[in-house]
Amino acid sequence: MNTRAFLIAFAVTFAIAFLVTVIVTYLFALARNGRGVVDWGHALLFGILFGLIFPLSRVMGFRRRRR
Repeated sequence: MNTRAFLIAFAVTFAIAFLVTVIVTYLFALARNGRGVVDWGHALLFGILFGLIFPLSRVMGFRRRRR
């Protein structure tokens, strides 16, 4: 996986994780407190973490299989 493919995989994974976290935190706050508040900090954190972990695990997994 080259750098461009990694960046594309990061961007896609980041976007999905960010959107899912925004929706989940909004619905949880709506159900618990009665008002919808999005936790942007957690959404950004999970987006970055999953955006890095999943593409990196794919790269590391391919390297292990080839050897």
